[in-house]
Amino acid sequence: MDKRTFLRNVSLAGLGSIAALTPLSRLAAAMPPQLPKDGSKEAFWAAVRNGYKLTPEFINLENGFYCIMPQEILAKYESHIREVNMEGAHYMRTVQATNKKAAAAKLAQLAGCAADELIITRNTTESLDMIISGMDWKEGDEAVMAHQDYGAMLDMFKQVARRHGVVNKLVSVPQDPESDEEIVRLYANAITPRTRLLMVSHMINITGQILPIRKICDMAHSRGVQVMVDGAHALAHIQFAIRDLHCDYYGASLHKWLSVPLGAGMLYVRKDHIGRIWPLFAEEGREKNDILRLNHTGTHPPATDLTIADAMNYYHSIGAHRKEERLRYLRNYWVNKVLDLPGLVLNSPRNPMRSCAIANVGVTGMRPADLATTLLQRYKIYTVAIDNKAAGVHGVRITPNIYTSTAELDELVRALRELAA
Repeated sequence: MDKRTFLRNVSLAGLGSIAALTPLSRLAAAMPPQLPKDGSKEAFWAAVRNGYKLTPEFINLENGFYCIMPQEILAKYESHIREVNMEGAHYMRTVQATNKKAAAAKLAQLAGCAADELIITRNTTESLDMIISGMDWKEGDEAVMAHQDYGAMLDMFKQVARRHGVVNKLVSVPQDPESDEEIVRLYANAITPRTRLLMVSHMINITGQILPIRKICDMAHSRGVQVMVDGAHALAHIQFAIRDLHCDYYGASLHKWLSVPLGAGMLYVRKDHIGRIWPLFAEEGREKNDILRLNHTGTHPPATDLTIADAMNYYHSIGAHRKEERLRYLRNYWVNKVLDLPGLVLNSPRNPMRSCAIANVGVTGMRPADLATTLLQRYKIYTVAIDNKAAGVHGVRITPNIYTSTAELDELVRALRELAA
């Protein structure tokens, strides 16, 4: 399909006014799964962008914290809020649990695991902290993790160390490893006969580096060690199935790359481990191996759970392969323009297949906080400062989303060049 045909099919001339009324599936159906490398590719993503309501105040390149909802999902969310509000307690007491279980089952299909091994939580921190605090630790047990892991989970490991006498062993993941085996050996060398749990990030949040999860899991299992994966940034970002990773636990945030409303996450627990985990909030009356035993949180907003299915429909309309390809293209688009620029430091892998949307860049002699402030105040570009001494990462995290245009990334490149000079 050529550019002219595509533009005629999606009627881009009037799309800005009808974006909220036009399901993305109609736009996606106009293009094959493999987008051609001509103008029609950018036309497709321009159509996607028109489905978002974006602030005119700044260019948002901090989608790693929270991926805003396109209007299509937002409209569904608002509708669910009205529905629940209209029924009130009747909804909460009759169908809330059934609907949440159905949403979890559909989510399990996307994540690639069994429905009875997955629950919907509020975020990755809740999911993984439940595992860290819920294991039956004994004094002298050891846990392995990395300096590059997320702070909330590292804090929970510090708490179980104080509370139960657990010994935490930290490694530092190389930014540009020679091979997957170099990373696997790094974790393997930290394991001893007393190691019980290894935590590893599927995608390191401060640099965007993707780690070889299955190889790490197989190595750890060969030594009798369980593996917990922090997948906060991986779900609906890169393609994978939990069953293929061979991990024991997997946590993710749905309000990131799946674009679910704020306050939704997921936790996978391998079936034979469910009965060994203490839940965050007690609930009697369920079988020991029932995953829902770990899912008691009290009253919470059900409209968020209902919107999960809508967000998955949107994701499938985009296409998993198409989305991952676009996100990696956007990352490489700006990185390749500044990669070897004097005065700039890339804090992310140079190998494009070891990352996707996320990258981190610093300016020599400039504090990350000052760089982030300057980008926002002088160039109207919003990022987040990362100043992690233990991990050796000092810069700003740049995270575009599928609505990000190459023109916006050109503004980033211009800003970085000026600041580096």
